[in-house]
Amino acid sequence: MKKKVAIVTGASSGFGLLTVIELAKSGFDVIATMRDLHKSELLIEKSSQEKVRDFITLHELDVTSKESIHVFKEYCLQFSSIDVLVNNAGLAIGGFHEDISVDDYRAQFETNFFGVIAVTQAILPLMRTQRSGRIINMSSISGKMGFPGLSPYVASKHALEGFSESLSLEVQPFGIDVILIEPGSYQTNIWSAVDAIERKKDTAYQTYMTSLLSIMNSSKSKYGDPTDVAKLIAKIASQTKKPHFRYPIGVGVKRNLLLKNVLPWRLIEKWMLRMILNYKLKE
Repeated sequence: MKKKVAIVTGASSGFGLLTVIELAKSGFDVIATMRDLHKSELLIEKSSQEKVRDFITLHELDVTSKESIHVFKEYCLQFSSIDVLVNNAGLAIGGFHEDISVDDYRAQFETNFFGVIAVTQAILPLMRTQRSGRIINMSSISGKMGFPGLSPYVASKHALEGFSESLSLEVQPFGIDVILIEPGSYQTNIWSAVDAIERKKDTAYQTYMTSLLSIMNSSKSKYGDPTDVAKLIAKIASQTKKPHFRYPIGVGVKRNLLLKNVLPWRLIEKWMLRMILNYKLKE
């Protein structure tokens, strides 16, 4: 039986790296893409340890580059089918809005939003022709709920959610499923945003920032194992039954989303501000 083919973007670390390994363990031939192939050492090491290295092909792909995406699309034409696309490549830019440049926002969207659009546009014709496929977009609880100090990241994930809803309605008649993964707090690249917040030394939001960082750093030990997210993606990619559209995952995620849906914003806002601004007093 012909093995199914899966593509994963942003495969050099975090969810992407783990997803590549779990998909390979689930029987896929995986095209693991990353902007810099020199950063593939960890993936090679871990996939070799898991004895799935032979099922993984590395390929350079910068999701913000038209030329890179064109080269990758031409490469994919050699396969008789592309069964799964996992749009995972992303970054997180942090800081309070007043301290962030418009160019920083643009950089955030180029990867997290426009990168997803561009790669999907390259692969979608192949799936449409074969009348099957699954497009799995890595969103976040930040795509459903705003958080202070993360507005570039939050905005990009909200945009991804809306795009995915529209895309799903467009491609279902062609047998293609679109899925959103909505993780909560995990030890992944979100911490690049925390580092960015910490580097802001001259800010009018210093007290607010200190409390916010204290909460985020003290919560690290409670964050989930990112392998759970990777296993969920592999399960969705492999299952024969039609998948759900959204998969929230992580400690407190479903509860928080429920509260967001049933409570008026003024109560959520009041609770969040009280929790953050009074945090240092509790310690």
